[in-house]
Amino acid sequence: MKYLVLGSAGQIGSALTSYLGKKGHEVLTFDMVDDPQEDARIHNNPILEEKIKNADYVYFLLFDVGGSRYLSKYQNTHDFVHNNTKIVHNVIELLKKHNKKFIFASSQMSSMSFSNYGLLKRLGEVYTKFLDGLVVKFWNVYGLEKDLVKAHVITDLILKAKNEGKITLLTSGTESRQFLHADDCSECLYILSQKHDEIPKDQELHITTFEWTPVLDIANIIAEELGGVPVHPNADAVDEVQKGTKNEPDQFILKYWQPKIGIREGIKEIIKQME
Repeated sequence: MKYLVLGSAGQIGSALTSYLGKKGHEVLTFDMVDDPQEDARIHNNPILEEKIKNADYVYFLLFDVGGSRYLSKYQNTHDFVHNNTKIVHNVIELLKKHNKKFIFASSQMSSMSFSNYGLLKRLGEVYTKFLDGLVVKFWNVYGLEKDLVKAHVITDLILKAKNEGKITLLTSGTESRQFLHADDCSECLYILSQKHDEIPKDQELHITTFEWTPVLDIANIIAEELGGVPVHPNADAVDEVQKGTKNEPDQFILKYWQPKIGIREGIKEIIKQME
């Protein structure tokens, strides 16, 4: 089977590309990090169309997104909204034109109307359901990242520990998240592609560990694994990205897949890869 991974250089996309290759499938990649011409913001991009046309199945992971620092700085800007609107429009039009089966990577933040990032993901969900694609909602997937400007929380905290000899949190760290390793995520995405026709298209598919972990606990695990560097919470700061929202995920996905990698095991693996 020939898979196309849109956003193949991202932390999920790179892990998925590797996973599919190990399964013996042909993998087409598309990401402007690897080739500036592979820019989904370009209307009628011939490279994008050719790869969608030739694929048997498409993973739509591509988005202008990053961790909390990145979202806090950019999600309320014209460029952020405009970039992602163009990406969704251009990719969806080609998926429709060539009648491809696909998965759209959304987020558990798509239900948070105060977030422009969430609203843009919600827009992608609506388009996807028009085309009978599958919508998956990611919950804080972590893995090896190439674009450190857009680093998510675990990568960000590892970098602080290594570069500064301490971990200074942006908040008090009491906010909880559900963290999922990119390898677990890749396995789930693959299984869903194999089960595409039997899954109800209106079913919410939450890809997560179903376990809440405070960010402060994550920082302490990283600190321990890197020799006991000090951790400094910012007691006066609160989470402005998700505003403390804790929606519970739908557990339907557990009929097909179970997460396997524990948070400490996953963090140790990321530290090893970064080194």
